[in-house]
Order: sequence, then structure tokens, then C-alpha cells
Amino acid sequence: MANKTHATEWLEKSYHDLDSAKILFEAGHFTDTIGYILHQSMEKIFKSCLAYQNVPIVKTHNLIELNELLDELVDLSEDEIGLLAIATTYHTKQRYPSPHKRLPPKEEIKAILDFTIVLMDTICKKLNIDNSEIKKL
Repeated sequence: MANKTHATEWLEKSYHDLDSAKILFEAGHFTDTIGYILHQSMEKIFKSCLAYQNVPIVKTHNLIELNELLDELVDLSEDEIGLLAIATTYHTKQRYPSPHKRLPPKEEIKAILDFTIVLMDTICKKLNIDNSEIKKL
């Protein structure tokens, strides 16, 4: 049996991250911070699907692994899977100082941001959750 309430809770937290990332992007904030927040948003989107299906929430930050758990629900193109791979590095590689660290290019962040917006809308539709239910303050 579907657990719409639990999925909505995950999507609501994801929306908070996504909306924050949009605001920071428009303000020209540090792209590594925006990337990290977008990663968090996508992770919560995927975990909302697990919650909906009453599947235990796996403790991973790897977006590709999470996507593979939802293969039947989420059908992504190779390009979109490539964006998941990039976004996963925002959590694993951009989070801590490194002598060779670079800020992600704004164009890359914009592509991840746009993809996350589409992913959010797609998952809300597939789970039959109205966007207004998750955009609470």
C-alpha cells in the first residue's frame, strides 16, 4: 500500500532545499554550496519514492544507486544519469577542502537546477502528489 503521507514529508523537505538553491543561484552565490543543496534535494526526491513504496530508506548519498532502486518508477536518459553522477560529486567531493578543488561552473549548476525542478515535478505527478502540498512554509 502506498504511503503518500511519508512521501509528501520527504518531498516537502526536498522542496525547501530546491527553493533555497534557486534563491542562491539567482543571487550569484557560491556554486559549490548550491550544488550541495541540489544534491540534497535530489536525494530526498528519490527517497520520497522509497517512502511512497514503503521500502526501507537506504543510507546512501549516491544518486545513481538511488535511481537504480527506482528503475521502474523513474526512467532517466543517459544524459540525465550523467547529471546524477555530477550531482553526486557535489556531496562527496565538493563538501570538504581540497588543494585541487574548483567551483562548479554556473552553466553546470544551472543544468542540475533545471533537471532537479523537472525531476520534482515528474515525481509529484507519478506519486499523485499536488505540488501545493509540498510548498508549505
